[in-house]
Amino acid sequence: MDQKSQHQVTESNGCALTLRRVAGPAAVEYFVACRPLDPTRSPSEQAEAVYQSLQGMLEERGLGFESIVSEAVYLRDAAGELEPIREARRRVLGSPPDAAREPRPATLEIEQPPLGGAALELSAHVVVPVGDALALHPLASGGLRFTMGDGVFVGAGGIQGKGETAYDQALSLFSGAEKLLAEANLDFGNVVRTWIHLREMERDYDALNRARRDFFASRGITAVPASTGIGGGPVAPESDLCLSFVAVDAASRRRCQPMSTPTLNEAPQYGADFARGMRVPSGGRVALLISGTASVDEAGATAHVGDFEAQVDRMLLNVATLLEGQGATFSDLVSAVTYVKRPEDADCLRGKLGAAGYEGFPNVLVASPICRPELLCETEAIAILPDSTLRDA
Repeated sequence: MDQKSQHQVTESNGCALTLRRVAGPAAVEYFVACRPLDPTRSPSEQAEAVYQSLQGMLEERGLGFESIVSEAVYLRDAAGELEPIREARRRVLGSPPDAAREPRPATLEIEQPPLGGAALELSAHVVVPVGDALALHPLASGGLRFTMGDGVFVGAGGIQGKGETAYDQALSLFSGAEKLLAEANLDFGNVVRTWIHLREMERDYDALNRARRDFFASRGITAVPASTGIGGGPVAPESDLCLSFVAVDAASRRRCQPMSTPTLNEAPQYGADFARGMRVPSGGRVALLISGTASVDEAGATAHVGDFEAQVDRMLLNVATLLEGQGATFSDLVSAVTYVKRPEDADCLRGKLGAAGYEGFPNVLVASPICRPELLCETEAIAILPDSTLRDA
């Protein structure tokens, strides 16, 4: 199987839209990031421009909004600007579908200010099937189940924590995901990737890790998913944590393998139960889901405390060696999110990423606390490879 990919950057409607297209045997996938170019415009105007750019990209390819299977909206100010941004989305794309009748993307809205000062930045995943129509099945509790080739996927975004303590809220996230998965005849053991956002990272990260470990132990989960645990404000004021996830069918899950590298220890060794990455052969291709990765060394300690440039170098070394272990390089990446603790480091970060070749794909850059106070940056990424079992068949 020959996999064909294309990278494109365009400017339209006052936005910069970065697109990575990957063609496989079961589907053509588009990974998109879109950001406003003028952060002085109102949040409503910026959002309208973003969604008009997204709509234009879809229409140029004969596609509609229904082709989007996941969407993430990174917000400067959730309390003050979320509603005008949502209203602008409705004006451009129409009212959100009724989840009980029509599919809509698995959507995450999170307060993580985009670097550069815009009110929002958007990332999206678009899937266009080859042959048979893409089967989309909305779940009553807000997730989306879809098929691509031989793979079945379930995604959900922004499950909000409930409870008095961070531990209680973390448990409620996993229990809520479990209930949603049951609608698709899956359980949490089918999950291959999670994103957990914490409003108070330094205060609540230990509680999250305790709750996750207890939940996994109670369910007998030993094959832990890839994950990002990162600072970010849930849009529900009463919630301090929120969860998004991707799961696959049982046959695909059995084929998944955790990713590792000699430059990193395994995160469960220091109490964080996640894999450094997950190799997911499903849907006619192999997805490499790289967890949130920072300047951490072989023993699990923070490397280069206080040195931002050296931390970027170590972060990228860890990502590069994770990919290398799977026969991949930065050129196979299709999407990323990069987190920076101090917004004033943004220009330095962009220069370092470009010099290292960590470019040519959508990469949303946001300001966010990292899981340790001394960590200054973190990145997560997705790479797509051909499925060798198909190529060799």
